[in-house]
Amino acid sequence: MFRGCQLLCHHPTNNMGLHTFVVIAYRVWSFICYCVRRQMRTVIQHQTVKYPLMPVSYIHRNRLNRVKRKTLVLDLDETLIHSHHDGILRPTVKPGTPPDFILKVVIDRHPVRFFVHKRPHVDFFLDVVSQWYDLVVFTASMEIYGSAVADKLDKNRGILKRRFFRQHCQLEYVSYTKDLLVVNNDLTSVFIMDNSPGAYKSFPDNAVPIQSWFQDPRDTALLNILPVLDALRFVSDVRSILKRNLHLPAS
Repeated sequence: MFRGCQLLCHHPTNNMGLHTFVVIAYRVWSFICYCVRRQMRTVIQHQTVKYPLMPVSYIHRNRLNRVKRKTLVLDLDETLIHSHHDGILRPTVKPGTPPDFILKVVIDRHPVRFFVHKRPHVDFFLDVVSQWYDLVVFTASMEIYGSAVADKLDKNRGILKRRFFRQHCQLEYVSYTKDLLVVNNDLTSVFIMDNSPGAYKSFPDNAVPIQSWFQDPRDTALLNILPVLDALRFVSDVRSILKRNLHLPAS
C-alpha cells in the first residue's frame, strides 16, 4: 500500500501537472504586478500639480509687451524622457516597468523597438511653457528616433514644430555639442534646458541645467524649474540671469 502511494506521488503526469500549475500561477502573478505598477505610475504621473498658474497682471503684461518672445530649446533623452531599446543587455529601467509608448523604427535596415518612459509631469510642463515660449527640440539622437519621440510629446498640438537632431550637432571627441546660433542668432532671447553640460559648454550663459532622469516616478524636476522659466520670460536678456550660477552642472 505504501509503495503504491510512492509510485503515485512520483508519477510523471503528476509532476507535469504541478509544473504547469506553477508556470501559470507565476504568469498570472507577473501580470497582476505589471497592472499594479502601471496603475501606480499613472496615478503618480497625474497627481495634483503644486505649481499655481496665476493670471498675468496688467503691469506684467505691459512688461511682456516690451520684451521679445523668447525661444526655449529642449533636450529629449534624460531631460524630458528616457528610453531603451530591445538590444540593450542592462536597461537602466527596472525590469517590468511599463513604458509610456513604444516606437518601432528602422535603423540601418534593422527594425528596432524603443521603450520610452516620459519624465513625470512632462505633459503639464509642455502645456505651460508652450504658452510662454517658442519651443524647439534639439537632441543629439538620430532624426528617425528623435522626430518620432517629439511627435508623441507634441500630440498634434504644433508646439514642437522646430526640431534639430544629431546632424545639427558638432562632434567634439566623444560628445555632441549644440550650437544655439543655429536655432536663434539672438543670444539675448534663446536658452537651452539640457541634462548634459557638455551639450551647452559653448553657451553656459544660455543654459538652464536639469538633473538627468531615468526612472524615479517621484521626480519633480520639471515642476521645480517652472518658477525660473516663468521669470525668464520677463527679462530683456536671459544671460543677465543665467550667467550667475545656473550653468553649474546639474547631473
